[in-house]
This record gives sequence, C-alpha cells and structure tokens, in this order.
Amino acid sequence: MDNSRGDSSGVGVLDKAALVLGALESGPATLAGLVSATGLARPTAHRMAVALEHHRLLARDMQGRFVLGPRLAELAAAAGEDRLLAAAGPVLTHLRDLTGESAQLYRRQGDMRICVAAAERLSGLRDTVPVGSTLPMKAGSAAQILLAWEEPERLHHGLQGARFTATALSGVRRRGWAQSIGEREPGVASVSAPVRGPSNRVVAAVSVSGPIERLTRHPGRMHAQALIDAAGRLTEALRRGGGH
Repeated sequence: MDNSRGDSSGVGVLDKAALVLGALESGPATLAGLVSATGLARPTAHRMAVALEHHRLLARDMQGRFVLGPRLAELAAAAGEDRLLAAAGPVLTHLRDLTGESAQLYRRQGDMRICVAAAERLSGLRDTVPVGSTLPMKAGSAAQILLAWEEPERLHHGLQGARFTATALSGVRRRGWAQSIGEREPGVASVSAPVRGPSNRVVAAVSVSGPIERLTRHPGRMHAQALIDAAGRLTEALRRGGGH
C-alpha cells in the first residue's frame, strides 16, 4: 500500500478497504483501474474488492465494473435520519409556536409516508398525527412534497389514484411549497415544504396541519414562509452533518 498518502490508521486491512472505496467515489472502475488508483497489488485489490462486494459495500455494473454498493446508501440514510431527528425537535416546536398549529415531519417509505417527529398544538381543536403513523402518498400536502421532485417514472406511478394532479405538482416545484384543503381528511388543511439532503434530494417534508376554520382555504398564504424557513433549517442541519 502506498503510505505516502498520509492516511494510514495503523490497521492495514481497513486502510486498504478505504482506498478501494475512495477510488470508486468518482465512478465505476475495472480491477485494473482499482490497482492504478489505489497502488495496491492486483491480488490484494481483487481480494479486497470481492470481500467488500460480499458485504454489499461494493457491487458490479452491467459491464462488470466495480461500483459503490447499496449498503453504503443504507448507512448514509440511517446517519442522515439520525441528524434529521436530532434537529427536528426544536425546529418543529418553534414552528408550532409560530403558527399555532400542530407540526409534523414526514419521510417516504415505499407507497406510504411515515410521521417521524411531531410537535402538537397544546390546546384546542387540533390535527393530531402520532409519531410512527403511516399515511398514504395519495393525499395531503406532505405527500405532494415527497412526490413532486421524484424521477418521472416514480412520479407517474405515484399520481395513479392520487387526489392531486401533475399540474398541481408542477406548481409545488415552482413555488417550493404545497397546500391541501380537505384532501387527506375532511375539515383538515395543511401546508408543507421540502427538506433536502446533502445531495439536494428531497428526503422529508415538514408540515403544519389543523382545521380549515383556522387555516382557511388558502393555508399557504398564512404559513408558507414559516414552513420554508423551517425546512431550510433542517436542510442546513443535514448539510452540516454531511460535511458540506
């Protein structure tokens, strides 16, 4: 191994694994490419790559080249969720106090969305969504946010049977927030904005919800800016945690 890189930890096998993973950060590589990029002997590079593939830290593309594996994405998502939840408490509490309505944070899970954090309105009529609740991706402003920036194929699939349209999601992307009036539940209105991860992908939706009598039939006019600000603070927390 080339120790001139100055990044030796003293645990040789881990240093070699880190070299192989780092070499693939810029894209797929053949075994010869890994040898060239890492300075490892060909048998060593091959042994490390196959072992990392076994643990799903590496994978192969259609041409048989080595690429970063799905386990890395799973670990990154878990780390991001920890940072997101750590930041969510104070942000949602401030949002609730600012708007006077219950505040929630949602993440997508397949064809559902799950409430991963919440700050409930302290008294009076309120929309209560307990942490851990799963709701459909077919209705509600948070569902609109979690779908609006998806890839075209997932977007088309998500719109099938939805209470909102492609035109509505185009408007969501244009203005950066979504609203719903009686879409998920009669008499309930909500406003949501996107939380973005370090790669700028939408990873969550922050929302406020409550009775239409208080939020009116134009809840975005009242609370869109507060939601955008809250989402911005959560996005910044994720980007700081991601080394950006």
